[in-house]
Order: sequence, then C-alpha cells, then structure tokens
Amino acid sequence: MCVTCGCSDDSNAKIANLETGESVTIHVNGNSHHSHTHTLPDGTVITHSHSHEDNHEASQIHAKIHGKTISLEQDILAKNNLIAAQNRGWFKGRNILALNLMSSPGAGKTTLLTHTIHDLKNNLTISVIEGDQETINDAKKIQETGCKVVQINTGTGCHLDAAMIERGLQQLNPPLDSVVMIENVGNLVCPALFDLGENLKVVILSVTEGEDKPIKYPHMFRASEIMILTKIDLLPYVQFDVQKCIEYAQQVNPHIQIFQVSALTGTGLENWYEWLAKRVANMSNI
Repeated sequence: MCVTCGCSDDSNAKIANLETGESVTIHVNGNSHHSHTHTLPDGTVITHSHSHEDNHEASQIHAKIHGKTISLEQDILAKNNLIAAQNRGWFKGRNILALNLMSSPGAGKTTLLTHTIHDLKNNLTISVIEGDQETINDAKKIQETGCKVVQINTGTGCHLDAAMIERGLQQLNPPLDSVVMIENVGNLVCPALFDLGENLKVVILSVTEGEDKPIKYPHMFRASEIMILTKIDLLPYVQFDVQKCIEYAQQVNPHIQIFQVSALTGTGLENWYEWLAKRVANMSNI
C-alpha cells in the first residue's frame, strides 16, 4: 500500500515474462482477512473484519479507531527499505548498474529507453523492468529492440516497490557486468519515496509539461541525481522556458546533472550516452 495516497489497497501486482509467457501474481498485502472487537467510550461493543477487498473509506475508519497511521507508514517504509538494501547488494555482487527512471505519464521514458538500448547495444548489455498499472504495451516496444524485459503491472498501485523489483529480477535474471533500467510507473510523487535498491534515480521531464515542475514536485527532483529534459525538438511550438526550468531544478537540487535531448532527432543523446558509459566503467569503484 502506498503510504501517501492509499493506493493498492485492493490490488495485487503481476509480473509478465515476455520470453516465457509466464505470469506471476505478487500478493501486495499480508493477511487477507482478520476480525476483531472494539469497545467504544460509551460502552458499545463493535466487532468488524478487514480483508484485502476493503475499500479506502473502511481503511480510514480503521486508522481512526486504532490510531496507527504513522506507525503503519513507518512499518511499510522500513520493510521496503530492508528489501531495497538486499536488492542493492544483489546488484553490487553482480556488478550491475541499476537506474530508476521516473517521470509523469507521457514524458517520453519508453521512447528514450528504446533509443538508448538500440544505440548502445554493441557497447552495453541492458535489461529492463517495465512498470505500468496495466498492459504490456511498453514491454513489447522494449522487446522489439532485442532487450530482455519483464513487465510489472501494479493494478491500482502508483509506483513500483522493492519487493516487486526483487521478484522481477528473479524473472529477468540479468547478466553480470550489465545495466538494469527500471522504468517506473508514470507519477511525479510516490516513486520518489520508495527505494528500490537502485544505484540512482533519473527524473525525465518533457518540455510539454511546464518549466515549474521541479518546484511543484520538489521531492522527485531532490531525490534524483540526473534530470533528462526531453522533446526539445518541440521547443519552437510550446511555451517552455528552458533556463527557468534548469534554475528551478538547481534550486531544489544544486547537484543535479541535466541533459537536454530529443529522442526523435537524436539531439543531445550523445551526452547522455557518454555519461552512462562512464558510470558503467566506474561501477567497480562504487
């Protein structure tokens, strides 16, 4: 369950391996059903039950009765962070560079990713974990490049979490000395809160979204080491102040590194590729 917006209360994530056709369901919640009794201040006794099918309103009532909202958030994040640490060790032991790609829907993550895989396939071995609420459409696009890919569908969930990545890696089985690209669910809020065990986060912002996104969603840009500004070929046709966007991003995160690219024309991609190659070369020192 997302501790910020309450998503995934009634959903299970599914992992699809496009090579084998195997589909695995991850049960997001723990015990699916439990019942208990409360005695209210006026002496009224209430017995009620909960299951993974309870709606959001019932969850709110439950939180008010028990007063456990803060501790629940802490417990969820603590469990996620423990699995993330295990994922990080798994990556390190195999000398794998793992990048968590995050953006709002339609910013161009998949297009940038397919171009990156195609252009670097002779130099880097790249595998992909593709995250979406539904469909395997993007995973199919990735597969067409010849890249290994597994699809994670989160249902009503708005982000990937460390446990999903752990299970996804079992299906993906990326080779030693390679790169794993994790394309997160399109969302500028929740993905920034969940450590997946990645080496670093990359936020992708398109010029069609507005230059003030870094200060509207500061945690996302503060958590990211890299910002890739996409679709710059559209600048003559949209109202977007590139310099102001850069200033906003650096205001939130003075250390953020910024690339301006167009996957359509190829402009700026060489800078992104050069950075990626250097990062892979330096993996043994991380």
